[in-house]
Amino acid sequence: MREPNLREVDQRAFLKRLGSLLDVYTAAMKPPAEQLSGRYTIMERHSDYPAFRAFVFERRRVPVPLPRALGGRQPGWNVAGFAYGFRGVSGQWWHDVVHQALVDAGGKRHADSWLGDAFEVAELHVHPSYQGQGLGRRLLSALCAGRPEHTVVLSTLDRPDSPARRLYGSVGMTDLLREFEFPGGAQTYAIMGGPLPLAR
Repeated sequence: MREPNLREVDQRAFLKRLGSLLDVYTAAMKPPAEQLSGRYTIMERHSDYPAFRAFVFERRRVPVPLPRALGGRQPGWNVAGFAYGFRGVSGQWWHDVVHQALVDAGGKRHADSWLGDAFEVAELHVHPSYQGQGLGRRLLSALCAGRPEHTVVLSTLDRPDSPARRLYGSVGMTDLLREFEFPGGAQTYAIMGGPLPLAR
């Protein structure tokens, strides 16, 4: 299988690929079907957040013939993985929920030290067909390269031996919260953070 290309995409290109990105998310995370429309809306909203940045691994597909009324031939993409994030600020749901949890755990100074000037990695997923090839590490490295923020933060399923936890730990990220449940959620997460630039 030919290795896909890594490329940065702007907001317009991100939204154009959103259906394909959601397919990767679904294959990697296996969420309940009823959650997918909400996830699509969340990802769409995230693209408007401050300093939004996104990368994709993809291979260009052969153009698909469509009726002329629908625009003729359309290229399409075969997405192998993607990652995106943005600057976290007060008023964003994830930021506010996690900030309060960090205040409760260690006080406002502790929370502000992690989230006061943070780049938040919202999603990072690799399709199962492409996992184990280092694509996740390359996505994370590209996404965080040259960021002006002081810290990087994210949430991941609280499974200590998972490839995701090992990846984040290998670049200098540590657990800020364990067994954390977001409001209305049914799973537990680890909130992780680290200094920028990432450790090699």
